[in-house]
Amino acid sequence: MTTSDPDRGRRPATDAEARALASTFRLRILRACLGEPHTNKEIAEALGKGPATVLHHVRTLVDTGFLEPQPARRGTRGSREIPYVATGKSWRMESPAKDSAMLSAFLEEVALVPVEALDMMRAGLRLRPERREELSRRFTALVEEYFDDEDPDGEPWSVFLTIHPDPNRR
Repeated sequence: MTTSDPDRGRRPATDAEARALASTFRLRILRACLGEPHTNKEIAEALGKGPATVLHHVRTLVDTGFLEPQPARRGTRGSREIPYVATGKSWRMESPAKDSAMLSAFLEEVALVPVEALDMMRAGLRLRPERREELSRRFTALVEEYFDDEDPDGEPWSVFLTIHPDPNRR
């Protein structure tokens, strides 16, 4: 959602941050590393890309503060591996994704989930602008409440919410 709530400390993205988040693939890397560190090789395997391609994107996310390297560890055959974890920084800024990157990342991720495992809802509403803004604020507050009180032992779930004009109705 793009609604800014100054009480929640959201801020606009810098140009570099906006460019980093304008990539569907980078958004998927952040999701893969949310709450659990993964090495470049693990990210590449999870997302079906080559390690060199992933490393370029990981470096961009590290340089902009969206990923944080963890202490190096020994991998197979004694190799040195650096795991990365998402910092949650993107959640504390206004969404700079004014293109389709966020939607594309969602569509790629949800396509990997069996349809019977999806909890979906779709509604058509007629709202005045101030009520639509209130709806957006309330959804944001609800999701932030759960985000702020996340259970590290809980199962990983994803929430994607969009409020958009209905092109099917006048």
